Formats: sequence, structure tokens, C-alpha cells
Amino acid sequence: MQQNLKVLMLNGSPRANGNTSVALKEMEQVFTDNGIETEIILVGNKDIRGCIACGYCYEKGKCVFNDMVNELALKFEEADGLVVASPVYYASANATLIACLDRLFYSSHFDKTMKVGASVVCARRGGCSATFDELNKYFTISGMPVASSQYWNSIHGRMPGESEQDGEGKQTMRTLARNMTFLMKSIALGKEQFGLPEKEERIATHFIR
Repeated sequence: MQQNLKVLMLNGSPRANGNTSVALKEMEQVFTDNGIETEIILVGNKDIRGCIACGYCYEKGKCVFNDMVNELALKFEEADGLVVASPVYYASANATLIACLDRLFYSSHFDKTMKVGASVVCARRGGCSATFDELNKYFTISGMPVASSQYWNSIHGRMPGESEQDGEGKQTMRTLARNMTFLMKSIALGKEQFGLPEKEERIATHFIR
């Protein structure tokens, strides 16, 4: 069986030790207990611009803006799973995180098939489901199985640290990490025995031409 499974965890909050971090640390402990290597990277407070559709990445294999997105691409390629976490702003993820993910997924051309994805959202009250759906879109367009939990992957709190009081939210994170661990280990076994699913040559059907 494949050893040294790795999970890359992106914190989309501008606060290093806010409520989003509480959720990720709850997951991190479960991963560690199960022998999964983890790395948490703070994204939400970085200066990350959006994609300008220049096409550079198709020629050079990386984004024209040589910032942390290109660094994350290398880590993502080596990882067996990706956790993306964000606070909820206006029923959406942090714009900095979205800029990062747009460029990360578009500019990195390695095969993401069967890397396990999970999204985590944190809010004072509402907007979690919309943000959760938004983040999952990156996985489902990339052939990545999406890990689920006992409830939608959300935790609640307003002031930093308040989510520590969300017992159900923290349990949801622990269950998510256990389920994600099971998926990654099962996929590793499946890849050894069966390989990756066969891929057809892609058909791109445009609406205009």
C-alpha cells in the first residue's frame, strides 16, 4: 500500500488563528493520528491577483504571476488530498482565496484525477451552503472525489475562537477528516490494483461554433 499520504490544507481566512483555523486544526489532528502528512498554508491574507486570461500557463506550464500560486501548484501535485477552507463573505468565499483557486486549478496541468477534495466553510450565521457549493466546483470539474461528513462541512463563530464552542461543527470536521482518510487510503489501494480510470480524448463543444 502507498505510504506517506499527504494532505494540503489551504486556509482562506485573513486571520491566521481565527475560526476557520479551528476547523482545520480539528481535521489536522485526525490526519496526524492516522499517519497522514499535513501542511496548512495561510492564503487569505496574501496579495494574490486574479487570472488575466493571458494564456502564458499553456505555453510555460505555470502562471505568469510568479507568486505563491506557482508554489502551491507544486505542493498540490504531490498531495493525495486537498482541503480548502474559507470564511463566508456575502454568501461567498474570500475573494483572495477564489483568485488563488482560479489560477491554481487553471494554470496547473498535472492530472488531478482521484486526488480527494474537501471544502470547509465558517460563518457567523448564514451563507455556508452557497460557499460550500462554490468551493466544491473546483473539485468536481477536475475528476476529484469529494469527501463528505455527517453534515455539510461548516462551523460557526464570529469573534476569533468562538467556533471552539461549536461542538457539532468540530465533530463534523473530525468525521470529515476520517472519511477523507478512508477515501485516500482506499484510492491508493485501488490505484495499485487497478490503476486510474481510463480517459477518453476530451470533447469540447462550444455554443457558438
